[in-house]
Amino acid sequence: MKKLILMIFSIIVLTGFFVFADEAQIPDTVIAYYFHGSFRCVTCTNMEKYSREAIQANFQDELNSGRIEFKAVNVEEAGNEHFVNDYQLYTKSLILSLVKDGKEVKSKNLDKIWELARNKQKFIDYVTGEVNEFMKAAQ
Repeated sequence: MKKLILMIFSIIVLTGFFVFADEAQIPDTVIAYYFHGSFRCVTCTNMEKYSREAIQANFQDELNSGRIEFKAVNVEEAGNEHFVNDYQLYTKSLILSLVKDGKEVKSKNLDKIWELARNKQKFIDYVTGEVNEFMKAAQ
């Protein structure tokens, strides 16, 4: 009888473990990094503002669920210097990063933001379209 109870208990514990492990999977995440330095001109500040606005206006559910993150990063602050090499940065940039199982699997520099910096709607449309493409690659 003790063996039967122990076996049933073991099955319950193992079943619970596998259900919990399945639920604990890390969802795919798209991170939008806006990289800048300490000196910020009006155009650079606007590009961050438009990038944030595009994501907040078009991906609010994904932001709330954590499937999309927006991070403005000063590459001149201590600890952030590695981003310059990681993404081959040479100016202010908006980088999309697809993270699966806690590791970046894909990234893209949205280099057209400079061309579109003076046209807010085209800028927002461009960022929205690129984020949509990254979201398709996410689960």
